[in-house]
Amino acid sequence: MVTAEDIGKRVEDDSGRVGILRDVIPDYEDPSELPWRRRKQPIAFLWPEQGGREWLVPPGNVKPSLLSP
Repeated sequence: MVTAEDIGKRVEDDSGRVGILRDVIPDYEDPSELPWRRRKQPIAFLWPEQGGREWLVPPGNVKPSLLSP
């Protein structure tokens, strides 16, 4: 699991995607959900090293990457 101390470091999610941890929000609510369906949940924001679309993953599904930079 990653924490705010890992922000800016290379990490890997459970599906094997590697990226840079941008943020960890413990009480994130998805703004795309209807207001009555929103629920607070911890979320990690990951960004591909070479650019691209950021993706969201529960922090328990992310670990520091063992791959060299």
